[in-house]
Amino acid sequence: MTNAILKHANARVPRYTSYPPATAFGTSPDEMLYRKWLSRRDPGTPIALYLHVPFCREVCWYCACNMKLVRREKPLADYAATLERELELLCEALPPGMRVDAIHWGGGTPTSLNDDSLATLTAKIRKLFNVSPQAETAFELDPRTFALARARDLAALGVNRVSLGVQEFDAKVQAAVNRIQPFEQVRDVVNSLRDANICRINFDLMYGLPFQTVETLETTVARTLALRPDRIALFGYAHVPWAARRQTQIDEQTLPGLEARFDQAERAAGDLIAGGYRRIGLDHFALPADGLAKALDDQTLMRNFQGYVADTPSTIIGVGSSSISCVPEGYVQNLSETGAWSHAVESGHLPVKRGHVLDKMDRMRGEVISHIMCFMHADLGQISQKHGFRESVLDEEMAVCRKYEADGLVAVNGRALQIPERGRPALRLIASCFDAHLDQETSRHAIAV
Repeated sequence: MTNAILKHANARVPRYTSYPPATAFGTSPDEMLYRKWLSRRDPGTPIALYLHVPFCREVCWYCACNMKLVRREKPLADYAATLERELELLCEALPPGMRVDAIHWGGGTPTSLNDDSLATLTAKIRKLFNVSPQAETAFELDPRTFALARARDLAALGVNRVSLGVQEFDAKVQAAVNRIQPFEQVRDVVNSLRDANICRINFDLMYGLPFQTVETLETTVARTLALRPDRIALFGYAHVPWAARRQTQIDEQTLPGLEARFDQAERAAGDLIAGGYRRIGLDHFALPADGLAKALDDQTLMRNFQGYVADTPSTIIGVGSSSISCVPEGYVQNLSETGAWSHAVESGHLPVKRGHVLDKMDRMRGEVISHIMCFMHADLGQISQKHGFRESVLDEEMAVCRKYEADGLVAVNGRALQIPERGRPALRLIASCFDAHLDQETSRHAIAV
């Protein structure tokens, strides 16, 4: 089965955290249309907020995120002040009394902002919106730059979930990607969070890093199991130096080949499952009592720009440079360059740069792709009828999908698809069959496995 996967593994396809992917966004909607969309929201239907802080105190060479290295406090204070103003503009554009059921702070490293800025922004959110007492408030943390005493400060802000970038504990791999963080440092951060009663903890791990082997990753998994986070994301390193210049610091000759990458991913997944975790979709793992596992069982699991999620509102409002909003009508991405973003906000404008207006076909294709990525099956006939199309509307795409059937990666039964366990690593490939925006000849996405 390894050969069946590997012969397709070099294809470059999106991660499908949205459909269409952000790489397919265009110039519409503009600010006026986005304001119209916001004004239509039902105050009785909760929304989520995503706040993007594009700053880090240290640079990791594998990172392809929109971030900047910062050592001075003034740029951070200025950015926080502009976030406040953008929140005010969004509140003015939305109907009054909007309920917020989830808040996610991402980046970059949100804790690059100091405690005063975080407290001020949290107070502003609670003043402007009706934040549910049960709202999940999540922060992404860099263990290298997190002072242990700040755990109680985060808890006081209502933070109840934290995601730690771990990636790999092996010292040689860490040096090769400029992310030195011994196991003991991560362990101490985890303990400080739990002591502060922040007990929902996620780890990000990676495979395919320079000098990484099955053995180093299995040791990392064993150490991860000892710390017992609720959720684990096991991502494949995407080497895209044309899109992320800092990746040019990584010597391509030190990267594992396709077969080695695949072996790392499969062995790590096996160890996590043996350690009591359930596999969720393509690359997530969760303890059986976690909400992700329950959402998988209830068929309510979703995938968005934060990965696999449970119980997240269908409207996500992005705040900050480059952040992406998702509303039923479509996607909106803010200006990425912090100066341009700040100027637009301070001028009283929602800083819209680009996005995508969803039509009926997009919604249908998006649901098919979501079912494949979340549940490893999709009833195309049922989904097409739900969206007002004839059952045979995706017959051409089904025919393309059959090329993976011969390799045992998917089973086609009438107009229904079922992906067996051995086809799980090929979920992105199978989903890409239904992507009308993807040009395989010019795609510069990450490799499929």
